[in-house]
Amino acid sequence: MKKLLTIGALIGVFAFGASKALAQDQKPADTTKTEAAAPAPAPAENAAAVVVPADGEAKTFHQQLKEKFIEGGPPFMWPILITFIIGLAIAIERIITLNMATTNTKKLLSQIEDALSKSGVEGAKDVAKNTRGPVASIFTQGLMRSDEGVDMVEKSIVSYGGVEMGRLESGLIWISLCISLGPMLGFFGTVVGMVQAFDAIEAAGDISPQVVAGGMKVALITTVGGLIVGMTLQILYNYCVSKIDSLVNKMEDASISLVDLLVKHKIAK
Repeated sequence: MKKLLTIGALIGVFAFGASKALAQDQKPADTTKTEAAAPAPAPAENAAAVVVPADGEAKTFHQQLKEKFIEGGPPFMWPILITFIIGLAIAIERIITLNMATTNTKKLLSQIEDALSKSGVEGAKDVAKNTRGPVASIFTQGLMRSDEGVDMVEKSIVSYGGVEMGRLESGLIWISLCISLGPMLGFFGTVVGMVQAFDAIEAAGDISPQVVAGGMKVALITTVGGLIVGMTLQILYNYCVSKIDSLVNKMEDASISLVDLLVKHKIAK
């Protein structure tokens, strides 16, 4: 439930920011006219020439991005943006969860060994229960079966290790879906833009650049948008997979060390 709330909150924040960004930077026409009508100060004789755009105002990156979004066509760009927001929210939630699940296994094993020496299995259980992360959860399951022998401890560790691995990998399938869906939506806009370009050629009976520019612009902008979504989410996906592999390796090494500790202290045979 907490994970769903976190993802929902991230999606809401990104969606609100995107919609607010598209609604900003709109200046009243009369303000522009007033500014244009105001007399410009006389330039100094030796002052350097300043290049000013035709509209009288230099465009920021945010304004250029908004302009390209509109030129790409909201019916095509909104699905791409929504896919990006959902994939990014899930990826950020996974990254936070995986980093919180990281445990210092050497320190934990040292604490478990000290607890086994001083207070036996019960003390080791308390240490494992008070430590967060999948490694500590596996230790807890193994210690709970320590009185049934080494074989049962190993089986319990293997079984619960699969459960923990499934939890770590949850959500990755949706990131993978967004990685595939983003470029597909971009290519869909590309095909529609090309159809519009050929329709314009057919209607005008001419193949001049002015006729096909509109449809080609839609085609190229949507393609760029879809590729940006796919490349960004692919990087985050690979990071998550690498983090999961690291955690699984630590789980396996720590599980072997736990069994050795139980045998060493003659708690499981």
